[in-house]
Amino acid sequence: METRAIAGTSKAGASTTMRSSKMVRVPHELVKSPNKKGSLKLDGMSVIEFCFYTQGIKGSFFLQDHLLLIVKSGVYTIRFGDREYTIRSNEMMFIHKSTGVEYEKTGEPDSDYILDYTMFFLNEKIVDEFLKFAGLKSIYLVNDVVPITVFPINDRIGSYIESLKPFFENPVEVKEGLVRVKLMELLFHIADSNDRLLHQMIQPISKERGSIAKIMEENFMNPVSLNDLAYLSGRSLAAFKRDFQAIYNTSPLKWVRNRRLDKAKELLAETVLSVTDVCFSTGFENIAHFSKVFKERFGLPPSEFRRQLRLKEDA
Repeated sequence: METRAIAGTSKAGASTTMRSSKMVRVPHELVKSPNKKGSLKLDGMSVIEFCFYTQGIKGSFFLQDHLLLIVKSGVYTIRFGDREYTIRSNEMMFIHKSTGVEYEKTGEPDSDYILDYTMFFLNEKIVDEFLKFAGLKSIYLVNDVVPITVFPINDRIGSYIESLKPFFENPVEVKEGLVRVKLMELLFHIADSNDRLLHQMIQPISKERGSIAKIMEENFMNPVSLNDLAYLSGRSLAAFKRDFQAIYNTSPLKWVRNRRLDKAKELLAETVLSVTDVCFSTGFENIAHFSKVFKERFGLPPSEFRRQLRLKEDA
């Protein structure tokens, strides 16, 4: 089966916009979503089904695991860097883990704005388990492995999605062994119908060690963990910490906090964003904590820092 899109649609000249809402880590925080219809869990992984009416919702999230997003009805758009990817009814999207994206999702007028989709969060453990179980090996390297890929859904995968509905109706009664079997079934369908998608799942975005400086600048405003940063750099956690210390002579977490505070100071001085918007857009998740550490670093809380700056400008 041929892919409908690989690299996405470039938005030439698109300017980088600051997010003004909290970027959530998923799947952890999605399990608590009031819009979810049902969810299944296995060894910390999640399968979450959503079905509701909407004429448009925007937000952002950071992936802890690989995501396979399958849309039955509606439109789901993902923005990553200067790329935009859109899937509609009966299409699916694969997004590599440790990726932060913005999204916009909506139902369509001809279907009464029903948005119906399922999110499969797959960690590397379940993918490796499937490869061993199925006796499959990576036969060739995918030279153009990218963070996000879009594929059409065939009839078998469509039928598979329908087969999950009884499980979502009574998730507490579904044993983990059965969830494991259903996830294996999904991966079998993918391997049989689209081996390119399977190989995208198997391989990291890059097998070469990335530049730590580049990775840090691209991700410091995302809710990243040390494991995320190590994965993105192509290093083990121990190697990442060692190499980072050699470059910056500080810990990654201290560097991230200071870099976020520097960016927050810049935004308070040069934009009209509210303190709340500055807090969330620079990766802080709690306004009280943001105000506290900002004062520790610069001597004044954010609102007072901006007020004093304005007084100096008007003098």
